Amino acid sequence: MKKILGMIALGCFLVLLACKNPTPVVRLNPYSASDSANFTEILWLDSNINFGTIPMGETKIVTFRMRNVGTKPLTISNVQAGCSCTVPDFTKEAIPPGGEGFVQGSFDSNKAYPGEVRKSIFVTTNTRNGINKTLLFTGVIESANVSKKH
Repeated sequence: MKKILGMIALGCFLVLLACKNPTPVVRLNPYSASDSANFTEILWLDSNINFGTIPMGETKIVTFRMRNVGTKPLTISNVQAGCSCTVPDFTKEAIPPGGEGFVQGSFDSNKAYPGEVRKSIFVTTNTRNGINKTLLFTGVIESANVSKKH
């Protein structure tokens, strides 16, 4: 029994050790998402993007657009990529009612494996129709040693 527990502990340690690159997190204002008096409404114009097929080594930028369809300014308080292969960016200033903003992910295919990929970006906003949103992007990474037929 002790041997099994020791193996489990060693396995957990190795998994934690393998996560050498921290997941990029960008925080703007941690309190705006909890201030329900200033909640607004958001319409995501893009929430799932397929970037197609790219060769291994290419960086792909995906852009998710949003519109403030409420009556108060829209603020993004937290953006976090699901893995270290994606670096997030977003509209930093408040988005006025009727205005549009973005969340972007710069995806480095060198930090992923060839084949189909499915990645996510987590966004926190001051919106009554859901303060947390998961944005998804998918695609295919071709291995560098794949030869193309003519």
